[in-house]
Amino acid sequence: MVIVATCLAALTSFVNYKPFRLFVLGDSISLQYGADLGKYLGDGFIIERKTGDSIAFKNLDIPVGSNGGDSRMVLKYLKSKVNDPSFNPDLFVLNCGLHDVKKDPTTGKIAVEEADYRSNLEQIYKLISQKKIPMMWVRTTGIIDSIHRRNKGFNRFNKDIQRYNNIADEVFTSHQVPEIDLYAFTEAQGDNRFVDHAHYTPEVRKLQAAYIAGSIRLWKQTLNFKTK
Repeated sequence: MVIVATCLAALTSFVNYKPFRLFVLGDSISLQYGADLGKYLGDGFIIERKTGDSIAFKNLDIPVGSNGGDSRMVLKYLKSKVNDPSFNPDLFVLNCGLHDVKKDPTTGKIAVEEADYRSNLEQIYKLISQKKIPMMWVRTTGIIDSIHRRNKGFNRFNKDIQRYNNIADEVFTSHQVPEIDLYAFTEAQGDNRFVDHAHYTPEVRKLQAAYIAGSIRLWKQTLNFKTK
């Protein structure tokens, strides 16, 4: 009888098993570490994303396809996405910021002003919270200005990234949204971490994926502990 009961319990657990669904939305940095994220998360996780990898990877500086782009683009996408009944992940993981701080090299105009960035993040949080979807925020990765200057299409400065990270910190801390400090983690990988003006070597991408996976797994374990 004990063996039968044990087998029935195991079978019930198997039948009721549901993988943990992540929806990850971010910029080209997210796309690149995303290739290894599932491997480091391991079994039991499903990663969902915005579609369009083939278009996005043609030029990582142009936010199209699966590249989430700036906060304005993310907000527009989510306003439509939240109406999709199938959009109900167990955790929503978000980053946007690199495209917000782009500056026109002629006029110096920034892509998304500080006040608009703050407002966009607030609206994004409201949309996700209304769906009762837990959320994690990934802090935007930095650059080295002297290296980034080699890119002639647009300007971007690390002081702006830091300022916009601080805005995001204020927004999400006020709503008790947990953060993954990918900025500090990636800065610690040294000056040779870049393959171009903003993107990282395969080795660094793997480290980023492992760091984010560990943060997500820790959050999930904490959640499980609280619900027991």
